[in-house]
Amino acid sequence: MWRFSRSSGPGGQSVNTADSRVELRWAISTTTALSARLRLRAMDRLAGRLVNGVVVVTASQHRAQWHNRRAAEAKLVALLVDALAPPAAPRRPTRPSRGAVRARLESKRRRGMTKRGRRAVDDD
Repeated sequence: MWRFSRSSGPGGQSVNTADSRVELRWAISTTTALSARLRLRAMDRLAGRLVNGVVVVTASQHRAQWHNRRAAEAKLVALLVDALAPPAAPRRPTRPSRGAVRARLESKRRRGMTKRGRRAVDDD
């Protein structure tokens, strides 16, 4: 569902007459465009953006309503692509190699020696 309103910001002579801001609403909870599994995944991932199962996208960066419509559609598509993407594979824990550990400790030793060399010598 589309809604139009006045954009904020500078305008000119037509600043108070043009309804160029676009609001696009899409009811994820009742759509038949997605399977039940994808619908649940989208609703779970977009839970913070949903209002009663409806996602709302706005666009007001262009002066023309037509351009803002296209921008709102692109925003909705990008949002849904991210929400519907399959979950990432779980991370396999790895350990640093023995050589990497040895190199790290050696560089720490060298750094410590450098700092120790900068200390003032006590004359007791």
